[in-house]
Amino acid sequence: MRGTSMRRTAATEAPAQVTSPPEVGCVVGLEDVHVRLGERDVLRGITVDLTERRIGIVGANGSGKSTLARLLNGLVLPTHGTVRVDGLDTRRAGAQVRRRVGFVFSDPDAQIVMPTVAEDVAYSLRRSEHDRAARDRLVADWLARHGLDGHADHPAHLLSGGQKQLLALTSVLVTSPRLVVADEPTTLLDLRNTRRVAALLAEIPQQVVLVSHDLDLMTGYDRVLVIDEGRVVADDQPAPAIAYYRRHLDERP
Repeated sequence: MRGTSMRRTAATEAPAQVTSPPEVGCVVGLEDVHVRLGERDVLRGITVDLTERRIGIVGANGSGKSTLARLLNGLVLPTHGTVRVDGLDTRRAGAQVRRRVGFVFSDPDAQIVMPTVAEDVAYSLRRSEHDRAARDRLVADWLARHGLDGHADHPAHLLSGGQKQLLALTSVLVTSPRLVVADEPTTLLDLRNTRRVAALLAEIPQQVVLVSHDLDLMTGYDRVLVIDEGRVVADDQPAPAIAYYRRHLDERP
């Protein structure tokens, strides 16, 4: 069930790379998924399995790529069809799915909810089985990993844009999700912080699905899907998929 809309284009005859499922990750399956928002069909007939460790999603503005990303942890539910994560239907088991799938938004202010940096990370652990001391140790450890330990008691809203995005990622990773979905996480960042966030996404053990206009971020990925007008129009290794995108969609007026 790997990309029925157009698994290959004429220019991508090379055999697909076979990638084993990640040791830390999810088996995500979308079957004939349609999403209709108001009067608009945002996604139409998406059927794919997502098992690789690093998957990129690209497409023009309004193509449906962010809606596709939001399907993966139940932020958006299909109008028709089924989305399953490790066999769990996102319609019926949304809470269980979200424990497996962390989501990072393009604007970190959309998910920073607590006054201070440490409190924001701790908030992600509010339903964990850890006692207060264990939670505090986890928070301190994760802040140190991402260079935010010196800001633990600082107001989160006063961080720089790059620091806010690192905080948003930290608040997701502290819960140990199996899959991290990142929707345009570098859009608001300068080059230096884009590289920091990209490096972090590259090094974490979790499976990653990245939505981005920055095609260079996906160079080392296992697979890239190209979305256009709500459909998967190319689904391949990064080089041929990105070449298809640039040839057919990137310069579209």
